[in-house]
Amino acid sequence: MSQEITVVARVKAKPGAEKDVAAAMVACVPESRAEATNLQYVPNRDLDDAQTFVFIERWSSREALQAHMDTPHFKTLVESLKDKVAEPLSVYILQPLVA
Repeated sequence: MSQEITVVARVKAKPGAEKDVAAAMVACVPESRAEATNLQYVPNRDLDDAQTFVFIERWSSREALQAHMDTPHFKTLVESLKDKVAEPLSVYILQPLVA
């Protein structure tokens, strides 16, 4: 079985902070996609709830995800979201059952 993982991370913005949250998420995209172990990195907005955002990511391994979380651009994202989220981020680290 491959070590590849999929990450689904849900971000719930505080009312009025939606534009700031979206901008912070988008700002992290270029450097995250440039990481050699990144296979997909897509921020999304929930069409039915403007305060809900979801990252869909694919990484070559769990170690690759950890290395991403140690990068300056990821730490900047976390810092910029700190006062703009309504609840803690919910993160799912998934492994495909089939290729």
